[in-house]
Amino acid sequence: MAIAVRGSAWDPFTTVVRQFDTDFDSLVRRSFGQTRRVGGYVPAADVTKDGNDLVVTLALPGVDVDKDVDIEVAEGKLTITGRSAERTESDKAGVLVREIRSGEFRRQFSLPRGVTADRVEADYDRGLLKVRVREVVPQPAQPAKIKVRSQATAQLTEATPAADVADGTQADAE
Repeated sequence: MAIAVRGSAWDPFTTVVRQFDTDFDSLVRRSFGQTRRVGGYVPAADVTKDGNDLVVTLALPGVDVDKDVDIEVAEGKLTITGRSAERTESDKAGVLVREIRSGEFRRQFSLPRGVTADRVEADYDRGLLKVRVREVVPQPAQPAKIKVRSQATAQLTEATPAADVADGTQADAE
């Protein structure tokens, strides 16, 4: 890893923090099934419950949500993709630290069974995108009886000739 030193205001921890952010973003993408490299970042998210509603809030300051953000519900997943405009600033402007992220992003959240797009609404205010999934009520699992096989029944079935089983008689043990 090369460390560039510019002027007397060099901070050795800035490089370490930047590398940690890059490594952490990569780890998060791999953990949540994003194997292809997205040339951007992972926006911070809060997932909360509001009554029977599920609310996903993403921090997207400076993003034009009308043009640059897509929200999709498909196959039990809520997917939010988009991009924030690249900032073009000259290095001659005296920038010492650059932490504002830009580029493409993608966040994906699992939804309970039966959630469709008509139950999802989104609002954007002051840099926060709030996606509300209305009436998320967990569906109870249907009870089902499981037949228990005993070892003796399984051995008897294997030992009985097929012809005896077919005519309804069983071979007696001698």
